[in-house]
Amino acid sequence: MPELVFFSGTMDCGKSTLALQIEHNRSARGLQGMIFTRDDRAGVGKLSSRLGLVTDAVEAAEGFDFYAYLVGHLSKGGRCDYVIADEAQFLSPEQIDQLARVVDDLELDVFAFGITTDFRSKLFPGSQRLVELADRVEVLQVEALCWCGARATHNARTVGGEMVVEGAQVVVGDVDAGDEIGYEVLCRRHHRRRMTAATARAAALSPDVLPVTPM
Repeated sequence: MPELVFFSGTMDCGKSTLALQIEHNRSARGLQGMIFTRDDRAGVGKLSSRLGLVTDAVEAAEGFDFYAYLVGHLSKGGRCDYVIADEAQFLSPEQIDQLARVVDDLELDVFAFGITTDFRSKLFPGSQRLVELADRVEVLQVEALCWCGARATHNARTVGGEMVVEGAQVVVGDVDAGDEIGYEVLCRRHHRRRMTAATARAAALSPDVLPVTPM
């Protein structure tokens, strides 16, 4: 039976790499898939991984209708054996409903990839709807690590290396990008304390915490 599967995890845990691997494995068996993405780091109409792999994709912008697009594609004689939707956290709940309809009415497997919560630890609306509707939710087993070495469970937005908790939910960026606005994965403890790698280094170098040798 076809399924709607949601592969979730933090940033930097290999979601897009797995999406590209699924595409490779299935295409190598003679299957033809349709790849969709939204706001990929490589630009419009691209699905990319941090390992440097990139492929073309259909940009599922705001208002895009997955079901109508696929029905039109199939009605014109096109082929589609499965669907990959990357950056699914950016999709609207209505678009997730469309993906579920693709599974139920067109009988196609849909593999959706995305992070579950935003930089404030709040569910993305698209991810929430996927958790509600998916036949399976798979948490990726490749663990991203916090700067302290613990498993990273939260995504933090940074400005100049310092964590921020206010702003628009969607601001496209990347981890370790060196930009003024960037992202970092943290364990829950350091996300709660708003302690990034940069602020931890600064604290370690502060004269206030330097050891004092008794006289």
